[in-house]
Amino acid sequence: MFWVTIFFPLFLCTSVGCIAAMSTLALDIDLLLQPWMPVRLGGIQLLAKSYFGDTKYQMLLSDMQSVWEEEVDADTIKERAQELNKRLRAPADAFFAHLRTVARPYLAGEPGAAVACSGDVPSISVVDLKPHRLTLRLKSELAGVPFYWEFRCSSSSVAVVCSQLVCPLLAVNSILQRQVAELAALLVRKDAEIQDYRESGAVLSRGRLQTEVFDELHYRENFITQVLPKVCVQQENFGFNVTLQELYAAVMALRPGYQQTVPPSTVTESGTPNRRVRDGQRPEEPASKKHRGILDSADCNIYISFGESHEQLDAVSLI
Repeated sequence: MFWVTIFFPLFLCTSVGCIAAMSTLALDIDLLLQPWMPVRLGGIQLLAKSYFGDTKYQMLLSDMQSVWEEEVDADTIKERAQELNKRLRAPADAFFAHLRTVARPYLAGEPGAAVACSGDVPSISVVDLKPHRLTLRLKSELAGVPFYWEFRCSSSSVAVVCSQLVCPLLAVNSILQRQVAELAALLVRKDAEIQDYRESGAVLSRGRLQTEVFDELHYRENFITQVLPKVCVQQENFGFNVTLQELYAAVMALRPGYQQTVPPSTVTESGTPNRRVRDGQRPEEPASKKHRGILDSADCNIYISFGESHEQLDAVSLI
């Protein structure tokens, strides 16, 4: 049943029909590089990933029953901000600068940072929760008056779920399997080293440090029968800890195909993701570059080149 759950949507993701109907979120490298975060919004436990650029934001939310998405540009930001805040008049980038300061910490699982950055105590409530729609209302203060915003998310397509969740998790799983194999091989070499010391007359000074020779097959059987049941009882569906978040971002930044189009600034010299990129602060690039992307249906690799504009923030006026 587990393999059906994983590979059936993966099969659908690679079908011609899904690729034809794919939204830009399925192909967006900026969002893809962001790890999933466990968050609590409006009293609901969710997994979230988001990207805040200079004039737009993209977000995905999941309660492990449904997946919702929203992608908003500068025009929508200005229209919605004025719709929900009749007394405020400001350029879209001014509204967005405040929204980014307040909302991004919540979507990163750090609501305390939103208070520190904005000076007030923002709150998020659930307005509408359905399998095909999720609406969250954010309340904060801008220019000394209440500022309201609504995240109006719609149901994500299978293609988006595959490219932003299923395929990356399968890639991370493959990396973890290789890591386990290399650790097992290292233990075997360590046992051989210890045996050589013993045959040379070495004696362990503290008996409590003595270990049995590592047997990979026995270890796997014991893990499945003894350890796994306990882990499954305690396991949370939203358990993306910091280590997994960093591994997720590193795997996405270094997967074959991305390296040809992702600029060197996306990863550091050590191969770890550039935190400035993860925080939405992409280094400047030529304005001639445009967003474009192709999903390879054979292995779910994504090939993207991108560019963003930069605008100055203007003052907010109250009417």
